[in-house]
Amino acid sequence: MKRSVENLSTSKITGGRRHPLRTRRKYDMDRFPNEANIGAQVTVTRQVRANHTKTGLKTIDYVNLAMPDAKVKKTKILKVLENATNSDYQRRGVISKGAILETESGKCRVVSRPGQHGVVNAILLK
Repeated sequence: MKRSVENLSTSKITGGRRHPLRTRRKYDMDRFPNEANIGAQVTVTRQVRANHTKTGLKTIDYVNLAMPDAKVKKTKILKVLENATNSDYQRRGVISKGAILETESGKCRVVSRPGQHGVVNAILLK
């Protein structure tokens, strides 16, 4: 999915074609978003710029839940209650940063980016 070269649709005043200064580089290319859902853990590793890698989640069934007494507990995810990122994400049950999840320990809000960090960290709501 390569991005088009912008602002080249019209011709010059003289009637000549406009030519781009350069073509798009690989790091300019867009990727489809990696949307995490509830299910058995499946991760995706992809190459990014400067020979680095990113690990993203396709599906996950546990969350690292930060409790008020400064302890972290691994808890099972029951369902996605709301997702302010996108109303379609809420309907499809996509987990993203800021989503409200129902867990065995209660409601929690996701503070990590599961599609890019490869882990779901959340804080318990009152």
